[in-house]
Amino acid sequence: MPLDQKPVPAQPSAASGPDSAPGPAPEGGGPAAARETAEAVPGAAPAAEAEAWSIRQAGPWTHRDLAANGARFHIAELGSGPLVLLVHGWPEYWWAWRHQLTALAEAGYRAVALDLRGIGGSDRTPRGYDPGNLALDITGVIRSLGERRAHLVGHASGGTLAWVAAVMRPSVIQSLTVVSAAHPRDLRRALLTDRKQFAAFEHVLGFQRPWIPERRLVADDAELVGRYLTSWTGPNGLDEAAVHAYRQAIQIPSTAHCSIEPYRWLMRSMARPDGIQFARRMKKPITAPTLHVQGAADPVLLSHTALGGGEYVAAPYRWRLLPGVGHFPHEEAPEEFTAELLDWIGRHKD
Repeated sequence: MPLDQKPVPAQPSAASGPDSAPGPAPEGGGPAAARETAEAVPGAAPAAEAEAWSIRQAGPWTHRDLAANGARFHIAELGSGPLVLLVHGWPEYWWAWRHQLTALAEAGYRAVALDLRGIGGSDRTPRGYDPGNLALDITGVIRSLGERRAHLVGHASGGTLAWVAAVMRPSVIQSLTVVSAAHPRDLRRALLTDRKQFAAFEHVLGFQRPWIPERRLVADDAELVGRYLTSWTGPNGLDEAAVHAYRQAIQIPSTAHCSIEPYRWLMRSMARPDGIQFARRMKKPITAPTLHVQGAADPVLLSHTALGGGEYVAAPYRWRLLPGVGHFPHEEAPEEFTAELLDWIGRHKD
């Protein structure tokens, strides 16, 4: 059975293709609502474009599914050579790395963009959204791709998981590139002591309520997600096609719920034994060469929170602060970011 690739219409239609999954419509609307209101909703695509949208967007890459850590994961793959695994943040999915997929393949790498558990074309499991298990998803995908090691690149929540994977499975990580993500211990400290960072995580605090956040995220053709995306960027912003794609992706059934479960674990585990044990485990030094990229204008993960990750790296470490760039350096400044990435992994091929 194919994985869900599209938000499910409220009623079956003749235009539904084999990739459309059966089931109830997402709460608060979906593409059926989008087709009716595309002209009225800022940033929404025309009806024909909304109808054609799919998680498996066409391009030079190849889409396929593979099994790892007890679940099924969707990947987009391009090129051959040393493996570079790209892990998205919230509320994105694999398509966030479209610029880097082509650039890496042209530079002689096997570039693979992953949909995390519960997002995009990957399985939506009822459990397994703690950082330890999600990190094992990543290292399991590397093994399922037939590789012993990989250059790991992670953005935001995917960057947090990249830190964790480098601690839990150091032999698998050849180099580490973390984007818009503080080391988990630094983030924990900031949320407990820094009012500015705590306020910047207002959306994460809102995710702690049951059921209401999921409904708000998909309401009005995921209008709230669109507002998050546009308010979290620097002057360059995100193009309309990207905003539309992420608004569509969050409306795939169960995605809104699954995608915020890691944030619920983050806040609720602060005083629990599992959260305290995780923080202690993350004291272990990271042995992979680490590139740490941060947008200076990031309003979500403040630059002073991210600064200092090198304290946990017992290997070459490079900090790069990009002026005028917000929460999405790989999309807001793709050429500058990709140049930094290629230079870093090129230095650590062997």
